[in-house]
Amino acid sequence: MDCNHRAYRNSAMAALSLSVLLTLPALSPGAESSNKGIAGPAGQPTFARHIAPILQAKCQECHRNGSLAPMSLVTYQETRPWAKAIKERVIQRQMPPWHIDKTVGVQRFKNDTSLTDEQINTIARWVDSGAPLGDPKDMPPAIHWPETNDWQAAEKLGQPDLIVKSEPYTMAAHHQDVWWRPISDKLRGRAMLMEWAIGKGYDLYHPNTGKLLLPGSQISWDIHIHAVGAEIRDNVELGIWLYPKGKAPKYRTYLTAFQAVKGSPRKREVDIPPNSIAESQNFTVLKQAAILENFQPHMHLRGKAMAVEAVLPDGTTQAISYVGNFNFNWMTNYIYEEDAAPVLPKGTVIRVTAWYDNTHANPNNPDPDQWVGFGDRTVDEMGHAWMNVTYISDEEYSAWAARRKPTP
Repeated sequence: MDCNHRAYRNSAMAALSLSVLLTLPALSPGAESSNKGIAGPAGQPTFARHIAPILQAKCQECHRNGSLAPMSLVTYQETRPWAKAIKERVIQRQMPPWHIDKTVGVQRFKNDTSLTDEQINTIARWVDSGAPLGDPKDMPPAIHWPETNDWQAAEKLGQPDLIVKSEPYTMAAHHQDVWWRPISDKLRGRAMLMEWAIGKGYDLYHPNTGKLLLPGSQISWDIHIHAVGAEIRDNVELGIWLYPKGKAPKYRTYLTAFQAVKGSPRKREVDIPPNSIAESQNFTVLKQAAILENFQPHMHLRGKAMAVEAVLPDGTTQAISYVGNFNFNWMTNYIYEEDAAPVLPKGTVIRVTAWYDNTHANPNNPDPDQWVGFGDRTVDEMGHAWMNVTYISDEEYSAWAARRKPTP
């Protein structure tokens, strides 16, 4: 809990199962700040005209004073020392943290923070030409960012209608992982409301859909806390936005963990030998036609890649999403656009495949000589795809399929 609870407040929508927070790695400065290259060679990108707008659109939400990232990229003076490191990170598509494969499955998302090939090329050419400032008059107006302790979704939705706070917990400076499971008495049965982990913003549901909170319900927290070298006492807050009184959504959405590993919930079959690459695959049958609203792969430190596919009742396979370079520090939630979200018939098999890298080539691996099994600790492993699933009737699916049937 090294970010106080700023990151938790930014998670915005809900939090029922929270993962460990890790201190973000700092970039190594790529160059000393200087006044060289102020004008920039003719035809080459400049910070003021070309780079600053990219940073505003894709980077500054985190890379600004008081936010989560280890350095600010708001001004030229702040950005210039990191120019070479920025080029390296964007070319390798490590930053912004958008790791979904752009050649597989759904490609349109509500929260896409990735850079286009053109933007990456612009940044690379800017750095290669000496990272010039250009004409300061070309600088775009500075963005007025919300307070760092505010809710991320407030800009679109206003302030939450309901805020639920967990009981605080004191985490020792040096300790094993802890699972803090208090129950808040503000909100009956147990159902998954939302999962949050570092790098996830919030859940945003499609129009006319939502989660159901019944009168008298409670929020049961399952908070995974990791020691960070200093004693921390803090709590988690959950912000909930409600439909207006008298207006109920037609569809109820369910958070579903489509498993890549077999076995019962507490006896998952994860078996990763030392110094090896391992693969796990599992299948789930949709009992009803459904819309898949998002994709959030979840693994731990040995996680390498995850694919979600749909095997339709006619035997054909449809690729949904694939993350080929999973990074435990960034549990990115990929929210599909409404008209891009997969709509699948009853009887469809959701196939999830996970790959694990338990070798020295994995920079996040704490010990490649260890045999790794299933568990909640970050040094253990698991593998599932968090997806919000909205169920529809067979008639609604048939109508949807008819609208998308190619014309002869």
